Amino acid sequence: MDIKSAWIYCSIGAPEDTHGILKGQYERLETYAAQMDFAVVGSSQDLGSGLSFDRPGLQSVLEAAKNESFQVLLVDSVSRIGQDEATIKTFVKKLISYSVTVFSPLEGKILV
Repeated sequence: MDIKSAWIYCSIGAPEDTHGILKGQYERLETYAAQMDFAVVGSSQDLGSGLSFDRPGLQSVLEAAKNESFQVLLVDSVSRIGQDEATIKTFVKKLISYSVTVFSPLEGKILV
């Protein structure tokens, strides 16, 4: 089986990360990647509201997906992508169109 390349995306709603929550998310996802035999090739993160998709970290995900830099996006939870279900579905469908699958340790493979 080929090892799939993975991108780790972390996000929290607060504008500051005083308790290292992002680091904890990243470490959980890094561990999950190792368990799933994914090779982490990149990562991005965002602080602040999940209502907008114009976040730099999410834009990095899209750019890297468009450039076929990775095959799997790892998120702590689908809620890290955004708060609006319809917008999350649109985002995940866009990733799927770039042949990227979204996984979460809690939710498994994200289907739309």
